[in-house]
Amino acid sequence: MILAAGRGERMRPLTDQTPKPLLRAGTHALIEYQLINLARAGFVEIVINHAYLGKMIENALGTGERYGVTIRYSPEHVVLETAGGIANALPLLTDASRSQPFLVVNGDIYCDMDYAVLLPVMQSMHSNRQDFIAHLVLVDNPSHHAIGDFALQGNKVALSGVNNLTFSGIGVYQPELFADVFSGLPAKLAPLLRHEIENGHVSGERFTGQWMDVGTPERLAELDQQLSMKQRNT
Repeated sequence: MILAAGRGERMRPLTDQTPKPLLRAGTHALIEYQLINLARAGFVEIVINHAYLGKMIENALGTGERYGVTIRYSPEHVVLETAGGIANALPLLTDASRSQPFLVVNGDIYCDMDYAVLLPVMQSMHSNRQDFIAHLVLVDNPSHHAIGDFALQGNKVALSGVNNLTFSGIGVYQPELFADVFSGLPAKLAPLLRHEIENGHVSGERFTGQWMDVGTPERLAELDQQLSMKQRNT
């Protein structure tokens, strides 16, 4: 699942007429980089939620055929936050015969992670369902979020530690994590994660490659410059 329902207030005026995931850096829109990376890793069934200017996202990406994936959309009449959006999309992500972990990525980040490395994690979570209900990808703290979010203790995520890291917006989740979230109502993901982290049910890993939360026009311009230079040289 790619999360693409945010309003992008901090990106205004760029997002006044364009949904944030469709803002461009280099040769592609932000969400297109996610689609390309997911397809390269073998993820071919994609669900995208949207709210603000959502039809523009559907019109831009279509069925996903040109990216080598199949896209289904989960529209939201009001922004349901992260957990609410995932819970609302669960019928598209899983069913009674296939209750298995799924990957969720933010549509407004740039990351060169090879998502194929998460396939063994997903298989392990499916085979050993009682061990972990979520797996988070953490990154080094950017300057705008120096305090971080969580810490790693071995392969487990802790609420805090000696060296806090930032949640990248990339995670693998069991459907059961959202069992108490009412479909169609807003709900945040952080409280669910903190509860499960306290109970020792969240694993994690540190990613040290290129990652950026494209949250401001300045960071978008910085990423555009980086990618444009890289793409000109390849």
